[in-house]
Amino acid sequence: MSRVALLSIALATALAAQQHTVKVFVLAGQSNMEGKAQNVLLDHQATDPDTAKLFAHLRRDDQWIVRDDVFIKFFDRKGGLTIGYGSPNRTGMELEFGTALGEHFAEPVLLIKTAWGGHSLAKDFRPPSAGLPDAKALADELGKAQERVRQRNAKDQRNEPLPTIEDLRDGYGRSYRAMLTEVRDTMTNAGTLFPTLAGRPLELAGFVWFQGWNDQYGGFETQYADNLAHLIRDLRKDLAATDLPFVIAVMGQNGSQPATGAMAVIQDAQRAVAALPEFAATVRAVATDELVDKVAEAAYPTWEQDKAAWQRVGSDHPYHYLGSAIWFSRIGKACASAMLELRRKS
Repeated sequence: MSRVALLSIALATALAAQQHTVKVFVLAGQSNMEGKAQNVLLDHQATDPDTAKLFAHLRRDDQWIVRDDVFIKFFDRKGGLTIGYGSPNRTGMELEFGTALGEHFAEPVLLIKTAWGGHSLAKDFRPPSAGLPDAKALADELGKAQERVRQRNAKDQRNEPLPTIEDLRDGYGRSYRAMLTEVRDTMTNAGTLFPTLAGRPLELAGFVWFQGWNDQYGGFETQYADNLAHLIRDLRKDLAATDLPFVIAVMGQNGSQPATGAMAVIQDAQRAVAALPEFAATVRAVATDELVDKVAEAAYPTWEQDKAAWQRVGSDHPYHYLGSAIWFSRIGKACASAMLELRRKS
């Protein structure tokens, strides 16, 4: 057989393998990455003449499409991508994010969500290379934690053990470690979890970070830029994915109003990390406040006086992006666009 023929066979084999590779994207963060748009709101807006066209591509025969080329695992829930993979009975940015990627790639797409409400980057998601706070800070934190337990014990007549310094240290990075475990376990067992993917190689193709609210407290906002840079470096190292495309969904609960205080500090930090020379080609920051659902934003101040009107446009409070299906959808689309831009340049 000629050398040209052998090269042709090798190229064809390589292309066939590439076509069967599963593109894996990790979606991580806190409650807004969980997703807070109530499904009943999506059901309403998908049939309301004023908004139906926004969701038409996600439906067929008056039902939500369950994709057979995009799969998702969110802890104990798994299946083809459709609504309902947010917090219980809710949907998040994953719906439009996964839909856009599914339309782009010929290969199957797998989304792995690892998100916990109320978790900070400074403590829960703290990456290993950030280290622990200094001894004095840990001692102060321990004293406060022990005093809280003493007060609870006195109030409730309990005998809960006081936390130790070991307990405190173990809390730092706990969500980071759990996130790694979830990603590794899902990728290792993808063929069992999703039989359609059995036998296919997996490529860790991108990471989306949607978090920030809990770092507004305790001075954590001043550490955010350093901690986020450490997070990106450590994830790439621990997941063996050099230059993994990384999208930051910048805090945007301020909506149409300028961010102030700690939120503004975190926004600036998120944008600054994406602009660092070492990350400029592989990290993108997506402004989520610019994507605000202005109809829901205008209705929120009087939601208690007209709950029926409110439930047609929103389903939660501002810290959860008003539970707006439109706002979460826009965030998902924007993050997908940023991710695909990064992949084209990689």
